[in-house]
Formats: sequence, structure tokens, C-alpha cells
Amino acid sequence: MQLNISGHHLDITDAIRDYVTSKIERLERHNDHITNVSVILSVDKLIQKAEATVHADGADFFADCEHQDLYAAIDALSDKLDRQLIKRKEKLRGR
Repeated sequence: MQLNISGHHLDITDAIRDYVTSKIERLERHNDHITNVSVILSVDKLIQKAEATVHADGADFFADCEHQDLYAAIDALSDKLDRQLIKRKEKLRGR
């Protein structure tokens, strides 16, 4: 899995990079075929924004989240992507 983390009006520290990496790696529990993940973290006045695009199994998933705390925005972002991957997995399973 290739992970790209970039920041707009924000310096990406090692702590933020490690936190994002640990959250995104948890997505591989639901889909082993994730090839590329692009995460963009940005700051706009008091709002911290996190958005990500995940490419897996020929499908692209996008999620974004805004919060006052950057770590909370990253948590919500990973939860949204997790739900999208689970939903796709259930559809492919053909219940």
C-alpha cells in the first residue's frame, strides 16, 4: 500500500504522520487489495480538515471530515472509510 500524506497550511510532523499511518493501516483489515491512499490535511482558521482518497479493487473511495481537533478529524475520517469498505465488501459478497 502506497500512502501519500500532504498538508495545506500545515506542517506534517512525525507524530501526525505516525497517527495517520496507524489509522490507515487499520483499513487493510477489511480489504487486502488497497493499492494507493492519498491523505490531505488542512487548516482553515479554527477548522481542521482531513480528506482521503483510497483506491482498492478498481474502486475509489473518498471521505472528508472537519473538526476543531486534527486528531478527531483523522479518527472520523478513518471511521468513514472503514464503513465504506465494509459496505463494498458486503455488496461483493452478495448477501
